[in-house]
Amino acid sequence: MEEFLLRFLSKELVVFIISMVPVVELRGAIPVGVALGLEWHTAYLLSVLGNIIPVPFIILFFRPIIEYLEKTKLFGRIAEKIRKRTHRKAKDMKGLKLFALYLFVAIPLPGTGAWTGAAIAALLKMRIKHSFVAITAGVVSAGVIMLVLSKIGEFLITTI
Repeated sequence: MEEFLLRFLSKELVVFIISMVPVVELRGAIPVGVALGLEWHTAYLLSVLGNIIPVPFIILFFRPIIEYLEKTKLFGRIAEKIRKRTHRKAKDMKGLKLFALYLFVAIPLPGTGAWTGAAIAALLKMRIKHSFVAITAGVVSAGVIMLVLSKIGEFLITTI
């Protein structure tokens, strides 16, 4: 698979595109970049930039999409459940919403990340400039964590 992709795309572009994919995001892109032999700073920078690019679009368009889906028979219940669950979980955070959003994005676990953080910001009607800063800071932090873990993994693999 690696050979197939690299025939048509550069290593840098592969990492950049992977970091834009929901769920995978930079949690997958940084280890791939390190495994492909990119310099650590190149893998980090491409992953962070690629992961941040979709954020403003998600913040702007996710809520209207959910509101539209709530009016449909097929997706109405699921969309309503997503919206209500997000508001219920956010109720306890009152003045800490931006910090909570940062932490949510910064901790590189399954189900967290820039895409989900941007969707949360959209559903909570958070101001785009504030939520974008919190999400970006979270992506930068998650990137550092993933880079350190990737370099530790690379070291262990090459020394064993």
